[in-house]
Amino acid sequence: MNNGRAFWLFVGPFAIGLVVFVYVPIGWSLLLSFFDARNTVTPSEFVGLRNYADMLTDQPFLSSLGTFSVFAAFIVPLTFVLALALALLVNQITFMQGFFRSVFFLPTACSYVVASLVWKLSIFNGVRFGLANTVLGWFGAEPVAWTVSTSPPWYWLVLVTLRLWLQIGFYLILFIAGLQRIPQHLYEAAWIDGAKPGWQTLRYITLPQLRTTSVAVVLLLLIAAYQAFDEFYNVLGTDRGYPPFARPPLIYLYYTALGSGGQDFGHGSAGAVILTLLIAGVTLLQGRVITR
Repeated sequence: MNNGRAFWLFVGPFAIGLVVFVYVPIGWSLLLSFFDARNTVTPSEFVGLRNYADMLTDQPFLSSLGTFSVFAAFIVPLTFVLALALALLVNQITFMQGFFRSVFFLPTACSYVVASLVWKLSIFNGVRFGLANTVLGWFGAEPVAWTVSTSPPWYWLVLVTLRLWLQIGFYLILFIAGLQRIPQHLYEAAWIDGAKPGWQTLRYITLPQLRTTSVAVVLLLLIAAYQAFDEFYNVLGTDRGYPPFARPPLIYLYYTALGSGGQDFGHGSAGAVILTLLIAGVTLLQGRVITR
């Protein structure tokens, strides 16, 4: 068997699955965004850019983008700083380093749905028997309705800590990989020149050498924040539906395209295209700014 046939034998099934389950739905969604497709995925009435104009002037959709901005403002810098700090600590130890890397990475393999239910029902349960309220009770504080309180918005604490626990291990591994690629002779030369271990070597050697890794981490964090769905839907959603506050773009588009009030695939697809273009634009801009 020649190399070409062997290549397609192994790659072919994955390529077919990618085309059928990724590229075809994306193309069909782009097509639907130019049609009035209500309760059907077969477009009939061409409306041009009207769906896009409706979504760009739709206040709930714009509000969902604002929800993303708040979520990203919390989760991106927190994850970046904590993952980098933990990576620096783990990379310095010489005893059981593999164990600590595994411990921090294990939550990454956990299902977002399962973790969301644990956070909602066990840790941040609104009744006094939840773990967080139990700890507050030790100090004489009253129970807090974590997931339904909007003044103050305690639900952000639930969502941010949940996402931190789930994803920080992945970015920790990326930073460790970047740290292990830094030539050791740079630090030795810096020590000979009088640089002190700690802040000086971190500022002038470690951080500049981690620039490529830092760009990748920030871009991945932003994309992941735009795609937030599972934790929002499972933590804040109830049997009566989803509350109007803290509704990120994907949840809003989910209810637009598949909501009980009518399936509007035209506007839902237009919103998905807008969100995709927004992610691509922010990603390119952020990468260029950080690189400079």
